[in-house]
Amino acid sequence: MTRRNNEARLGLPTAGAKQSSKTPPIHESEDNQLSYVVPTEIIDFPSQGKFYPPDSSLSGKGEIEIKEMTAKEEDILTTESFIRKGIMFDRLLRSLIVDRSIKPEELLVGDRNALLIAARISAYGAIYETEIQCPACDVTDKNYGFDLSLCPTKPPVDLSTTEDEELRGNVEATDEGNFLITLPKSQLLVEVRLLNGKDESSISQSQAMRKKKRLPENPLTQHFKRIVVSVNGVTDSFEKEKFIDSMPASDSRFLREVFRKLTPNIEMKQEFICANCEYEQDLEVPLTARFFWPDI
Repeated sequence: MTRRNNEARLGLPTAGAKQSSKTPPIHESEDNQLSYVVPTEIIDFPSQGKFYPPDSSLSGKGEIEIKEMTAKEEDILTTESFIRKGIMFDRLLRSLIVDRSIKPEELLVGDRNALLIAARISAYGAIYETEIQCPACDVTDKNYGFDLSLCPTKPPVDLSTTEDEELRGNVEATDEGNFLITLPKSQLLVEVRLLNGKDESSISQSQAMRKKKRLPENPLTQHFKRIVVSVNGVTDSFEKEKFIDSMPASDSRFLREVFRKLTPNIEMKQEFICANCEYEQDLEVPLTARFFWPDI
């Protein structure tokens, strides 16, 4: 994830000066009213602006300007109705993104993650302390610290040069920014698109509704139903869903793994070292309530 301070554009001191855009000055205007300049920064998209529809304002947009979190954004994070409806992060990003024409729900998942991590680092620092249970000795560290600034960006895969055997020869990019994937067992050609914020919200709301009605949750098939555009050229929703529900497990596993590799994102794995038994392993950084509420 690349973060670039926007000092020159704001007329703030340049890098190396005593004052930076992280601590902007408070000026007293002629009418004795305080004027505070909220700093902004430029965040690079993991997607590099690829995979957006050609008519989207995000198409080809490799970076975005966001402002630093303020007390207003903290109010958003604690608004119960936003949390209950699952729109808290959309509202947060809408408040942070400088370009008001951009809709946060249209951002690809990896690009959204990059903005949320940048906002968290800017507001509360890079060290994220959370509860981790050691996979080896089961001892729980209630305040294990992960350094979010060390989370690298996973850019788009270059299919023409990749040495990954699962991708080479099995995946082809389309002009629309989608991918054609040949499944190993059924040999069917599946066209998929990357998930955006709207898709994530839809899947989350669907699972919440099923849970409320005491129905079995089905996040995996719901995920497939959101990303699959066509199967062997067939775009009919009923036919696609019928295939997804009966997809061989080996094809399902292959599709999940390939889709993960194709998705530009922020890598959220870091080294974990147990203080009790010194066990070492790369673990997925868990996103708990303390991600935006470090004092919990």
